[in-house]
Amino acid sequence: MKAVVGPHVIAESADAVEVDGYWYFPESAVRAGRLAKAARTGDDKQCPHGVQFYDVTVAGKRHPRAAWRYEAPRAAMARVAGRFAFWQDVTVTA
Repeated sequence: MKAVVGPHVIAESADAVEVDGYWYFPESAVRAGRLAKAARTGDDKQCPHGVQFYDVTVAGKRHPRAAWRYEAPRAAMARVAGRFAFWQDVTVTA
């Protein structure tokens, strides 16, 4: 699986996990230099899994809150602990 913005690869791994239509990549598969923590909103703080969103930056363009991970996933989401997921401007393909 690959997570891309245009031709730019953000994450790539054969060990991606799918949950509810989103693919979660291991932290080691993500090009961390492209991610920056986003400020937490009130809704973020309400998330029982401790969600943290990240802005994705490629080619000088910032894609706000296009990645996330759960900092303290409960049992229902335990299999995505330590993994990042993507949406909005980031396309995930096989």
